This record gives sequence, structure tokens and C-alpha cells, in this order.
Amino acid sequence: MPIKDYIRERFFPHLWCSGCGHGIVLNALLRAIEALGINKSNIVMVSGIGCSSRISGYVDFHTMHTLHGRALSFATGIKMSRPELTLIVPMGDGDALAIGGNHFIHTARRNIDMTAIIMNNRTYGMTGGQYSPLSGFGTLATTAPYSNIDHDFDVVELAKAAGASFVARSTTYHVQQLTDILKAAIEHKGFSAVEVLSQCPEYFGRKNKMGTPADMLEHYKENTTTIGSKKKQENPNLLERGIFVQKQIPEYCSEYDKIIEKAKKAVEGKTE
Repeated sequence: MPIKDYIRERFFPHLWCSGCGHGIVLNALLRAIEALGINKSNIVMVSGIGCSSRISGYVDFHTMHTLHGRALSFATGIKMSRPELTLIVPMGDGDALAIGGNHFIHTARRNIDMTAIIMNNRTYGMTGGQYSPLSGFGTLATTAPYSNIDHDFDVVELAKAAGASFVARSTTYHVQQLTDILKAAIEHKGFSAVEVLSQCPEYFGRKNKMGTPADMLEHYKENTTTIGSKKKQENPNLLERGIFVQKQIPEYCSEYDKIIEKAKKAVEGKTE
């Protein structure tokens, strides 16, 4: 299926600011789905509130635009009722890990088969540039004009500790790697958490004097490296990219089906 058949062209041009990284994430996601050859009628995208969540308006899948921080909860209900469907959940850093943080860790530990894409632009871009759980110590925001003193989450370490069976990270600069990671995440049977460093030049970039969108992309190039690379050994401050966890453990919906069968047999045994 041509990639254009996966988008709702009538809703373009998109509402993202010039230079925003979220359009790159959409591009990589569509190319991953195209490569996998998934029928769009078998895909459900569930989003919350925020710049990242607008992706659901541009894809020609079954979509549900829900409440701030609650996308994984809605997605869980859909997956439990229709486990044969492919669930994709795009979220922002605040959407996923502030109001949605509790849902994130419990969806991870349950290992429900869906792909959570955490677009980390380090700010609440849609509502005015407030700092988020991923902004980081020492950064500036509209709600931290004299410097943010909150330390940020490490999304990869958080997802690993919560029990996610697939954990990965990439950036909007490393588009081919991001596409490959999203393909692997969608194919994975279990909960997949993919963090994507995505530039916000209008709020985070401008407040923190990070230059143009191209400069921010260059920052991702210069300050990240592949897992276990020699560069990481030489410079421990570099952020690693790639697939950190990919393991097969019992998936929640499959195990729930077994419980249903056990319950049926128990009831049948009592009625005989």
C-alpha cells in the first residue's frame, strides 16, 4: 500500500510549528508500517492531549483522541476487547510521564501488547512552554524563568525498571534508525516503549538558546551514540540510542484468555 494511503490528506497542512520534530516521527512511523505491510483497518492509534497527540488526526487508521495522560488506559480497554488489533499510542513527555506516569508504569509491568511512542521535546509545547518531567535540571521554561530545579526521568531506565519487554530510544536526526526501531517495536509481542528525542524550536529551543531546528538536530547527532559504542567509552555523557531491551515474556491478553478458559471449565465442571 502506498504511504500516502495511510494519511488523511484532507487535514493537511499540519498544525505543528515550523521545525518541530513530530512530523519526522510521523514520517518514520508511516514508513515502518508501510514496510510491515499492516492493513490500516487493523491498526488503532490512541492519543492523549498535546502536540504529539495530534498525530492521530493525520493518519487514516482507527483513531481515538482521548484525555491528557490517559491514552494507555483507553488503549488497554481496546486491546483487551480486540486483542487481534495493532495498538499504537503516541504521547508527549508530560502526557506520558506526568499525569500519565502511573498508567505508563502499570501498562509496562502488565506487558500488554502495544507500542508507546514517547516524543520527548522536553516541554509542554501546546500550552505555552511549561517545564515537563523530562525538561531537566538547569533548563529554562515559561514556568521556570530562573532555571528548573527538577531532575528529569531517564525514560529508558524507567521503562526497564517497570518491566517493559521492549525498550528503545532514537532521535529525529537518526531517521533510518528510528524507522527500524518502530518496525521492531510494532512487531514485538508485548509492551514496547520507544523514546524519541524530538526538537521543539519554538519553546524549548528558543528559551534555552539552542539555535535553529537544524542546530537542534545537529545537537542530537553530536550528543548521542549507539549502545556500547567506543564514543560512549570516551565520553560517558553521551546519550545512547538503540534497542535496550527485547525479551519474550507472557503477554497480558494471551494470559487473560487462558484465565477465561480456566473459568469456563470450572463453571462447566460445577454444572455437570
